Amino acid sequence: MAVTEKDRKAHSALGSLQALTAAALILPGLAPAQAAEDNEFSFQYGRYEESKRDLGGVNSQFDPITVDSLQASARVRLTDRIKFAFNYIQDTWSGATPITTAPSSRQGNVAYEGGAVAGASPYFFDGPGGSVYFDAQRNPVKTNQSLITPPFLGEIPILAGIGLDRRNVHTMSVASPEVRKEGNFNLTYEWDEATVSAGGGLSIENDYESRFANLGLTLDFNQKVTTLSAGLSYANSSTSARLNHDAQPFLNTLAYEGGLPHLHPKYAKLQDIPESVGGQRLLRGKREDWAVNLGLTQVVTKSSLAKFGAGYTRSTGYLSNPYKAVTAFFLRPVGYSNFDIFDPDFNINLDCGGIECGQGIVYEGKAKAFMEQRPEIRNQWSFSTGWVQYVDPIDAALHFDYRFYFDDWGINAHTFEADWVQPLRHGWTITPRIRYYSQSQADFYTPFLLVGPSEVPDSARESSDNVKLPTQTFSSDHRLSGYGALSGGVTISKQFTKGVRFDAGFEYYTHQGSMKIGGGGEPDYADFDYWIANGSVSVEFSAIGRSLTEHEHHHDMTGHEPLMPAGLMCVGGHMLNQEGDFMVGYVYQYLRETGNMLNRTAKASDAAMVANDYRTIPTFHDMHMHMIDLMYAPTDWFNIMVMPMFMDMDMDLRPLAGISPDANTGADHLHGGHQTGGIGDTLMFGMFKLFKHRGHHINLGLGFSAPTGDVDIKLNRQHTQDGGLIHYQMQLGSGTWDFLPSLTYLGQYDKFSWGAQANATVRMQNRNDSGYRLGNMFQASAWGSYSFLSWLSGSVRGVYTTEGSIKGRFNPIPGNCSVNFSNTSAPCLDINPTSSTLDDPRNYGGRFWDVGFGLNVVVPGGEFSGNHLSVEWLQPVHEDVNGFQLERKGTLFATWSYMF
Repeated sequence: MAVTEKDRKAHSALGSLQALTAAALILPGLAPAQAAEDNEFSFQYGRYEESKRDLGGVNSQFDPITVDSLQASARVRLTDRIKFAFNYIQDTWSGATPITTAPSSRQGNVAYEGGAVAGASPYFFDGPGGSVYFDAQRNPVKTNQSLITPPFLGEIPILAGIGLDRRNVHTMSVASPEVRKEGNFNLTYEWDEATVSAGGGLSIENDYESRFANLGLTLDFNQKVTTLSAGLSYANSSTSARLNHDAQPFLNTLAYEGGLPHLHPKYAKLQDIPESVGGQRLLRGKREDWAVNLGLTQVVTKSSLAKFGAGYTRSTGYLSNPYKAVTAFFLRPVGYSNFDIFDPDFNINLDCGGIECGQGIVYEGKAKAFMEQRPEIRNQWSFSTGWVQYVDPIDAALHFDYRFYFDDWGINAHTFEADWVQPLRHGWTITPRIRYYSQSQADFYTPFLLVGPSEVPDSARESSDNVKLPTQTFSSDHRLSGYGALSGGVTISKQFTKGVRFDAGFEYYTHQGSMKIGGGGEPDYADFDYWIANGSVSVEFSAIGRSLTEHEHHHDMTGHEPLMPAGLMCVGGHMLNQEGDFMVGYVYQYLRETGNMLNRTAKASDAAMVANDYRTIPTFHDMHMHMIDLMYAPTDWFNIMVMPMFMDMDMDLRPLAGISPDANTGADHLHGGHQTGGIGDTLMFGMFKLFKHRGHHINLGLGFSAPTGDVDIKLNRQHTQDGGLIHYQMQLGSGTWDFLPSLTYLGQYDKFSWGAQANATVRMQNRNDSGYRLGNMFQASAWGSYSFLSWLSGSVRGVYTTEGSIKGRFNPIPGNCSVNFSNTSAPCLDINPTSSTLDDPRNYGGRFWDVGFGLNVVVPGGEFSGNHLSVEWLQPVHEDVNGFQLERKGTLFATWSYMF
């Protein structure tokens, strides 16, 4: 809310000013603001999804880009003057993205014959006949016409029935899912009228790593009516991009090997991966970024505030995108069209190589893709201003901001933003917002390059090696084009109790060249839309601590059930005791598999697995699960619990001894490991208290798992073969509705507590949409616990688990069809991988014995009173696996919860 009623009554003289200040801190979106309350924890999930692109009538088989984002933030006041903040961010990317642009007739998005869908051939742009044809003004023309050789032109063909097709299209390419993880911190020291802060962090991806640090200063003047801020930041980043194996034959990389001295970048180079399969190569690059910013905030009146800012950033090093390319067409005259074609809007002045550039000349364009070359220095300036107006009669605030940006790449950009923060009754706040953005294109932006006949010798025309392109810097990345963008959204917040808040938001964005200020933006082939949805929960411990005197019984853990080990918090069993109670919690699980391969209980040899027709096995498998635990007690005998989860997994493979991966490189998928991540299945429970008497409790849980996790994630195309669906173990959910019953007994006497639980997972469908069903699972646990202190207890748990193997298998996916423009093609075979032990449904499930060691902590007093923390390590003791599986090394559980 902009300001509470209590604050207005306590500070009537400065009420409007305080309300204004509070409103100014409520920023659009769900990310925690820098001025968030002390001692606060927040957890946020976001989903980004792009629309499909217009590919000139070709229907891509690839889904657009999607991003699942997870963020956990904590702010803690260490002393009266020292604050510490920490953020963890994790993004999982998947889907198709543009890698270059070419005329539609170039057919970069290759349509497989016999089907309506198409996949991208990333850097292979040859259409029928191996050429794209251009008219006299270098406009691309349709290539589905016949070639005629008139006598007076000798052997030079011409096009009959020639027609214009000037459309450009993006060429799309897809990669296997990738995960980015970032951790950053900030330490702030406060004086009465000044603060100084220092922070830093690390962002890691498979192909990119960035290390950064920052300093900040704020000074208050005129009784804190004027605030001056300044900041300095530095980032050092490195690129380590594995080039697509299929692209390398069609991609000119000489600039990064020293073969094109006039293009050779200083800060990036290519190198071979010594032990790679199929001769893969790595592009390594370095960059540095320095940034400085200044800000001024001025309270203008008791109900208005003005903001001013300026910033400068200097970036040096490898600033290009290693996965973007520009298509260059090397032109030569091949004849005359049978009618004149002329359009001054498309006129390009190139030397015609001694032949008159008449209106009837037709040119043949042989194409080659060049890795994009951006300048290695970028200077950026920005200036911003804003106004915040508090509207006292309706307790609302209007924000308006404008930002002007320009750089020495030729981009000028304008951003206009407005949002309205409107508190409502019962703790609700709604914030609608709108944003408009416009930019001019970079000086070196071009959809594709045209090289005239006299600029390239015939000997170099086919290979396009050692050529002099018309420019030294070029990029077809649509983000550097001229365009405009309009977005609108809304955020809804609910303050449930002191210190506990839920937020949800949605935003829709449209990117269009026609919306650029002044016109002249990129044509509509580059238009696309996307949407973002967010949800978050925040807990401010300071407010919770201040409310203890009003709700002391909510934080007295002696009146609740005995605490359970951390590993059982995600399968139900615990309950709230009082009607109207609410609990919010977080569960983290980490599973590690590595070491020996097992067959039943014994170590499996490579020879034994080769004898079973396997080619590869996993070397490790890591799984991370993040889960939000929301629980409510409508009565003292019935609870409702909802647990959405976020998953991410990482693994790698190796070839078995005696197997040469070169013999089947496409199917083996030995190309740097696999990653997946995103929303997992959602758990929902109804908990019933069957018995409660003198320290003894029996609870019945009846739950369901909703199939919200993906089960159709695909591998990247490699070695001219489509990847098919990634291994069963790497999919994010079960794909079926599952029944989750549990029965829990809890006992307690003095400092001792104990318990037992039986739970199961029963698959309620025969098959999921991908054609298979995970095995049913049964688990039994028994544990004992001892309280060393009033706030600390330790537990030991024994666990037995049995799980069935997978039933069915992946639905066949047709692929590997030959692309043949003579209307014949090879049969389309099932391209799902089968060479790994992970691809065999029989190699899942088994019987497992584990022992767990845990700790439970309940904060007894102070601002963090009532918070419950627990941790448990589950150590494998015995494994009897189905088929061939990688041995488990252990599982870590960590939980936090708070009841109010």
